Parts: sequence; structure tokens; C-alpha cells
Amino acid sequence: MSTLFDVTSAPAVPVPASPAGAGPRPLVIGIDPSLTSTGVAGADWADALRPSKLSGHARLDWILAEVTDRTKLADLVVIEGPAYGQQLQPGHHERAGLWWLITTMLHRRGIPYAVSNPHLRTIYATGKANPAQGHPKQQRARIAKGMVHTFVVEQLGIWCEGVGKYDAADAAVFAAMGLAWLGYPLLDLPAEQRRALDTVHWPEQTVAVAR
Repeated sequence: MSTLFDVTSAPAVPVPASPAGAGPRPLVIGIDPSLTSTGVAGADWADALRPSKLSGHARLDWILAEVTDRTKLADLVVIEGPAYGQQLQPGHHERAGLWWLITTMLHRRGIPYAVSNPHLRTIYATGKANPAQGHPKQQRARIAKGMVHTFVVEQLGIWCEGVGKYDAADAAVFAAMGLAWLGYPLLDLPAEQRRALDTVHWPEQTVAVAR
């Protein structure tokens, strides 16, 4: 089982997915880890875990417990990779700790997990890594998140509203990507969007697609 210590340096090698229709649809969970609003989603639901008034170890314990409960029967988990571009931002050290707590839990439970960077999620939802390029620089991130949210609500048909809706939507896209890789796409998307699957760091171990 790969520990994925080299997720930024080693080239991704796509592992052949199972053919569509090979048994019941597998349980794939998408995770967008965050200290304040962790997105967790499946094929037809999405949620944002918000540890109100918690901090430090108590916050990490709460998030890990919630994620563990939601992934305990998963055939595959797709999680956003570490945000290496935020290393100097407040909270980065603790966010990195949360990522490793979650992936270590999955490793110990024998649950295969894939690691995707945020650009691949955006490509899968919009066809472009920077879909808001034509807008003012200070507005691009917010507009791009809105585009991903729109994809989830209008095309995947998953309800994502209220506080944390963008985090829930991000996780929903990761879940959809995992299902597509296994051969159970929720949508028939054009090649410019499906190309996002090619460079996700998929697990090396065999993924069970039917229980």
C-alpha cells in the first residue's frame, strides 16, 4: 500500500479502473480537509463538518472522528492533497497534521485512497484549471468556487447550500471523480473535463467495487 509521501514529486501513473457496470455502485467518499469546514461527500449527498468553538487537539479529534464514521464502509476515498502553496499561512502546520491523521486512519483500516490537487477538481467540474481567468485577479478564486458549486448543484444534482457549501461541493466533485475512475461515472463528461482523472494519484492496491 502506498504511503504517498512523494505526492508532489512522483509522476502519477493511472491504474486501470474497473469496467462500468461491474456489480453494484461502489461507495466512494470525497474529502476536502479543513480545520474550520471539512467537506465530505458521496454520490448523492454532501456535508461540511464545522467544529464550532473547538481548537487544537480537541478540534482534530472531532474532525477525525466524524470523517472516520463517514468513511468506515468506503471502497475508495478521494482526498484533496496538502496545500504546499500555503506553507507560510497561519494554521498550515495544524492543517498538515489533520491531513496525515485522516490518511493514516484510512491506511490503518485498509481503505484505498487517492490524492488530488485542487486544480484537478476544478478541471473535472469546469474543464479548466483557472476557469475565472478573465475576471479581476482578486475575484478569481471566489468565482471559480462558484462554478464548481454550480456544477455540483445543477449537473450532479447534489444539494449544497448554507455555510460550508463550497467545501461540501468540492468534496462532491472528488467523490464523482473517484466513481468515474472506477467505471461508474455520474455524468458523461467531455474529454476536457475527464482529463483531470489522468493525473490524480490513484491507489496502487486493488479497489473492491462490490461488496
